[in-house]
Amino acid sequence: MSPTQQRIADMIGKKRVFLFMKGTPEMPQCGFSMRAISIVRALGVDFDTFDVLSDMEIRQGIKEFASWPTIPQLYIDGKFVGGSDIMMEMWEAGELEALLDKPAGAAER
Repeated sequence: MSPTQQRIADMIGKKRVFLFMKGTPEMPQCGFSMRAISIVRALGVDFDTFDVLSDMEIRQGIKEFASWPTIPQLYIDGKFVGGSDIMMEMWEAGELEALLDKPAGAAER
């Protein structure tokens, strides 16, 4: 694992819910990141974020880490969930809440 990939894995491991975004929760720098942070806040869970605009290695590395070309990217329990559109679909369907209702590290069924 490259040093950048290890940094990403370490960040994701810090919190159960982790969002890579453009900007900060207080000042998102794109509409997709604004929507993503709104969804995470609506879930009412403890979370952390990283501003990919502050670090070009992480900005590129996160795309490779998840094999997903766009940002924002949501991780729950260390697993990639999706970007803004997937987050919205899952939130509207109640799937994000259901995912968070499982104990951390619970096996998928």
